[in-house]
Amino acid sequence: MMRPIMMKGHERPLTQVKYNKEGDLLLTVSKDKEASIWYSSNGERLGTLEGHAGTIWSIDVDKDTHYFVTASADFTVKLWLAETGECLHTWYFDSPVKRVEFNHICDKVVIVTDQAMGQKASVRVLNVNQKDAKAQDDQAVLTITNEEDSKNKYSVAGWSYGDLYLIVGHANGKVSKFDAKTGELLQTVDVHEGLITDIQFSEDRSYFVTSSKDKTAKLLDVDNLHIFKKYGADAPMNSACITPVKEFVILGGGQDARDVTTTSSSEGKFEARFYHKIFEDEIGRVKGHFGPLNYVAIHPNGTSYASGGEDGYIRLHHFHKSYFDFLYDVEKTAQSQVNNLQKEIEA
Repeated sequence: MMRPIMMKGHERPLTQVKYNKEGDLLLTVSKDKEASIWYSSNGERLGTLEGHAGTIWSIDVDKDTHYFVTASADFTVKLWLAETGECLHTWYFDSPVKRVEFNHICDKVVIVTDQAMGQKASVRVLNVNQKDAKAQDDQAVLTITNEEDSKNKYSVAGWSYGDLYLIVGHANGKVSKFDAKTGELLQTVDVHEGLITDIQFSEDRSYFVTSSKDKTAKLLDVDNLHIFKKYGADAPMNSACITPVKEFVILGGGQDARDVTTTSSSEGKFEARFYHKIFEDEIGRVKGHFGPLNYVAIHPNGTSYASGGEDGYIRLHHFHKSYFDFLYDVEKTAQSQVNNLQKEIEA
């Protein structure tokens, strides 16, 4: 039901994959210090971004595909001109940078710096000068520092609807909401029992999905941080995304190699897992990677998804019409079950 394209352009494990707003490009970053840009239609590589001296943990692209921004273990964030691949500016920090994301109007980026080299983990907001890309302010306009122990350090962050809030995941499974202008902590809730590995938002950014090493993913709303849904897996989850068309979420993860050798099973559970977003049922799995899936991303139009693995491969899957029809039947079946249950209750 899907036509997979296997792309090999990195020599080491993938750390993030992401589509641009139009969905015609796929961006990938890896522990091999390079970022690659691909055509999402056929998997042809368009070019690379070279200049980091360490693992690139995260990448993002502005809404017009004019600029790329990357975050690296080399303590830097770089701004790139998409058209030529030229590095326009480098921001320097005191510890590795694990996450970067443009806000809605693309005049700011949020970054997450790791706890290392005696530095505390932090969430920072940088201004992005779109008019003169080579004249950037090196000072963050907002810094939120984690003053607690390392178990509570920040792991991921992203912008809510209207760029009003920063939603932040912690190493101990908590999720926090901060005012994006003042940095005021508005709310913190216990969501997972382990490290939050990823946060990805719905199309309107009013709710989001989290993934965790505790083998679950959960759906929360931005306004109240209420946990609506839970998706249970049988292996640690590294990433999760929400599809914009059909009512499902995609999870990616798998057991680390060191854990696979100590279990009775020979399988590391290296599969993309599809769950019904509302009814929480697992719909199916897609195999193909030879190691854990480190990141999954969905096309903005819901027509394909991509996964980046520990095996160094990117797998790009285009959905066929039969696949959408199959999901539609599943949804009708689930709804029928709910209707039957309701009739039993009323009787």
